[in-house]
Amino acid sequence: MKPLVYVAGPYTRADPVLNTRNACLFADELIAAGAAVIVPHLSLLWHAISPAPVDAWYARDLDVLAHCHAVAWLPGASEGADAEVAFAQRHDIPVYSTSHDGSRAALFTFIKEWMP
Repeated sequence: MKPLVYVAGPYTRADPVLNTRNACLFADELIAAGAAVIVPHLSLLWHAISPAPVDAWYARDLDVLAHCHAVAWLPGASEGADAEVAFAQRHDIPVYSTSHDGSRAALFTFIKEWMP
């Protein structure tokens, strides 16, 4: 079984499409390292098909995050990502900041050394 990594990061600030692209590109790196990933930014398409209030999306994201083994925290201002990180910390889910080289390296070590 692979570790399940949740990609938290900016979504609405600046450009949701660009932020989704950035999250997906980083998720590609995580997959190449051996992780399974959740990219909540992909709700962009779901929202286009079946809109929901922002609080509904946040609640859905936390429901999924509760099942994850780690969080990859992308840089940038984001109330949603900040709430996801706080949730992870309260639930003893390790959080790795991708904006800090040491934390980013630790994330890839976590994936490589994963033992369920």
